[in-house]
Amino acid sequence: MRPRFRAAEALAAVLLLALSAACGSRLPESDFEHDDRTPAPRDAAPLRVGIITSATSPVGGSAFTGPRDGARAFFDRLNARGGIDGRRVEVRSCDDGGSGVGNNECVHKLVEEDEVVALVATTALDYAGASRVSRARVPDIGGQPLGTAYDTYPHLYGIYGSLAPRNGTPGWDGTLYGGTEVYRYFKREHGARTAAVVSYNQSASAAYARLVERGLRAEGYQVVTEQVDFALPNFRAVAADLKEQGADLVFDAIDGHGNARLCQAMDEAGADVTAKVTNVQNWTSTVPDAYKDAPRCRNALWATGASRNHEDTGHPAVREFREATKDLKTHSQWQLEGWAAARWFTDAAKSCTTTGITRACVDAFMNRSQGYTAGGLLLPVRFEHSPVPPKSSRTCLSVARWQDGKGWASQGDMNHTCFTVPQLAYEP
Repeated sequence: MRPRFRAAEALAAVLLLALSAACGSRLPESDFEHDDRTPAPRDAAPLRVGIITSATSPVGGSAFTGPRDGARAFFDRLNARGGIDGRRVEVRSCDDGGSGVGNNECVHKLVEEDEVVALVATTALDYAGASRVSRARVPDIGGQPLGTAYDTYPHLYGIYGSLAPRNGTPGWDGTLYGGTEVYRYFKREHGARTAAVVSYNQSASAAYARLVERGLRAEGYQVVTEQVDFALPNFRAVAADLKEQGADLVFDAIDGHGNARLCQAMDEAGADVTAKVTNVQNWTSTVPDAYKDAPRCRNALWATGASRNHEDTGHPAVREFREATKDLKTHSQWQLEGWAAARWFTDAAKSCTTTGITRACVDAFMNRSQGYTAGGLLLPVRFEHSPVPPKSSRTCLSVARWQDGKGWASQGDMNHTCFTVPQLAYEP
């Protein structure tokens, strides 16, 4: 099962950064009738894969480019070593601008015009073209679940897996489910009992905050809710109350800039906590700059996710990733997950070399790739079509803590940090 409300978490983070993002209108649906059964000869053109990224969007800058950069780095290294069965992988990238219209245009270009064999590491603010990708039976491998597409359509394989029927409706009749393993972890491993949830007075922020509050209460926490004005947030007042309430943990439903200001206010107020918990999107090497004015809070930052810490260079798969990306200015968990997505496609394509690397063959591999880990980079990924939602699930998680001078330090083995927790329903 996907870790704690992962899709809702990612979507909330995006919406908080881009409150004015265009919704985008969908272009008319069309059928795609490509013959995927004819094997390609060994001297055929390079294998084309597509990467759709909201590189320029209302969120700005590099918010979504990590998975793309990680995937490109993998394919560059793969091509330098001879490609797949002697065929190099040709990456066709498309920036959808963060809009639904732009996303549909990218789908049209890559799927119809370029005829890519698969999409890899999709990271789209508004994945409006998801249904068209599915209808074309193009496998979309290792995408980031910024919306509900990967829990809605067949042939789409999100980086964290899915148990949902994926029959055209999100989750189970419009309802998704997530576990409470993160809250269980801090309760069991660190004795946390009081948790604060900080949000904006804005719908996406408040909705995600309510999800976090429900999960915390299900695990028996005393919950302190803090809401600030989006336009004029008074983080000093929040920090003072956190100190007075004696919060052990701080979770948030606010953007990265707001988090940095909150941490600074916490340092100034002397509000020390066991953990200031963030998500995979903020699991980056930019912490020293982003939190430069909050040294105590900075060293209380913890991140949780479903992939191996990108700084865990004692693991050979991580070490390979870091060696191949050593020239990048920054490193992030999303880059590692993009690298894992590219490796996933490569393993699928290699399984097809005797019969022909086609969309259908790659898709068949994805359908049967239960327990895939990308060489240990991911927690075992599952794709099932469970007719009923799970009431509980045994779920593992990857945990890291920021420490000045050390960076992100892994906290235990992600394959053994596991809990059987309830699955709580939520509507996207």
